[in-house]
Amino acid sequence: MTPAHNPSTTMIHHTALLSTLDSMLEPARFKDYCPNGLQVEGRRPVRHLVSGVTASLALIEAAIAQDADAILVHHGLFWRGHAGPVTGWMRNRLALLLAHDIHLLAYHLPLDAHEQWGNNAQLGLRLGLEAGDRFGEQQLGYLGKPSSGSFGGARALASHVESVLGRSVVLVEGKQGPVTRIAWCTGGAQGYFEAAIAAGAEAFITGEISEPQAHYARECGVSYIACGHHASERYGVQAVSQQVAAELGLRHTFIDIDNPA
Repeated sequence: MTPAHNPSTTMIHHTALLSTLDSMLEPARFKDYCPNGLQVEGRRPVRHLVSGVTASLALIEAAIAQDADAILVHHGLFWRGHAGPVTGWMRNRLALLLAHDIHLLAYHLPLDAHEQWGNNAQLGLRLGLEAGDRFGEQQLGYLGKPSSGSFGGARALASHVESVLGRSVVLVEGKQGPVTRIAWCTGGAQGYFEAAIAAGAEAFITGEISEPQAHYARECGVSYIACGHHASERYGVQAVSQQVAAELGLRHTFIDIDNPA
């Protein structure tokens, strides 16, 4: 858990928080798989904003323990294809939010894409990668180079990613030699690998790997690093929340619920 930022007594209506986030993240620009913005309306004025990666029961319970008024996440409750009935895990999460009058806000692709505060920008910053071009569907992928010049090879890059993120990665090596052109896209972006190859990447970093990517890596000579969906997407929601909290005079606390995926 990250200590609260901007301890204050500032109190705002939740619509002011929503308006600020919408202005920053511009959700109307994206074709997404979920509703972006306010997903559950509470009744509390907002003083304390809690952020986290996913609107899990564990996060909601932790936010309640922190006396949160609003929760901002990357992965919300509602997704395309959801059947709709409010039963089981959905009922349990909604029941807690409504019982405590907490607002839930979620931004998916808009939070991935923001050029300064988004998941891809923040992951690149932590890994010491300088972004240049964008690639892939809706230009979500980043292509750039190490700020230090190059990595000695794919294994050195993988070791660096492990050190920064604090978890093991899956590496499928491509060709041998220094790695200077690196593509990355956080989360479940394994479908972007072919676009990264076409863009001239020598290595691709994302959260997950599926069966085809290992073959593409070996056959095309482009190394593939899967560093964890959750692990790669912890930083954008923190950065956005800290920025918004500073602008609006709110307290902010990031709560990291461990996830091996």
